[in-house]
Amino acid sequence: MPDAAELLAAYDDQLRPAEYTQVEPGIGVERDGPVVRIFGRHRGFVSTPRDLGVDGAELDKLIARQRDFFAARGEGLEWKTRGHDLPADLPSHLSAAGFVPEDRETIVIGAATDIAAQPARTPDGIVIREVSTDEDFHRIAAMETAVWGMDLSWLADDLITRRAYTTVLVAEAGDQLVSAAWLVAKYGPHFAGMWGGSTVADWRRRGIYRALVARRAQVAVERGITYLQVDASDDSRPILERLGFIAVGTTTPYVWTP
Repeated sequence: MPDAAELLAAYDDQLRPAEYTQVEPGIGVERDGPVVRIFGRHRGFVSTPRDLGVDGAELDKLIARQRDFFAARGEGLEWKTRGHDLPADLPSHLSAAGFVPEDRETIVIGAATDIAAQPARTPDGIVIREVSTDEDFHRIAAMETAVWGMDLSWLADDLITRRAYTTVLVAEAGDQLVSAAWLVAKYGPHFAGMWGGSTVADWRRRGIYRALVARRAQVAVERGITYLQVDASDDSRPILERLGFIAVGTTTPYVWTP
C-alpha cells in the first residue's frame, strides 16, 4: 500500500482530470485558463489542478468569469477546493466573490482488496441489492430528500445519466428503502469513488453503512479496481479508517447560488 503522499499524488493525477474527461453525453465542458467548467447538470462544477498558477487580481478575475458564466445560465456552481491546493488563499478569494463553503470533508483512500476482505455482516432485517431502474433511482432521491430535509429530486436524473459507469446499491427493510450508496468507476484505470451512504435515522448505527462499503469494495475487486476513494464526513471517517482507509487530505466545496 503506498503512503499518504503517494496516494495524494495519484489522486491529483488521476481522479481530478476525470472530473472533466469522463462526463455524461450532453454535458458541456469548457476550459478557461487553468480551470475547466462543467455545465448542464443540476449544478455547475469548476475543476482545477492543484496549482492554479495565478493569484491576487488575476485570481479574482478568473473566479469572477466562472461565476458570471453560470449566472448568465441561471445556474449555481460548485468550486471544489482541496486543502493542499495553491494558492493557499484561494478560499478567501472565493468567499469575497460570493461563494459559500459547505462542510469540509476528508479525502480517504483504501486498497479495494483489503477493504473487501474486512468482515461486514449485513444487519438483521436488511437486504442489500443492486438496482438500475429509473423507479429505484427516484426512490433513492425521495429517501435522500427525507434524510437531508432538502429537495434532492435531481439525484434521480443524475444517477440515470451516470448509470453506465455507476453501480448503485440499496439497503431495504421489507419494502422500506433505508439507505443507498453507489460506486463510480470512471476515475482512471486504478480508482473508483464511493458516494452516498445516507441512512434513515431509525436505522443508523446498525452496521448498514459498513455493509454497503464492503459490498461496493467487492464489486470493485471484481472489476479489477485497485483503490477506493471517499470524501468522508466526520461521521463516516472513523468507520472508514478502521476498515483500512488512509486520510490523505481535505476537500471543501465552495458554492455560489444565483
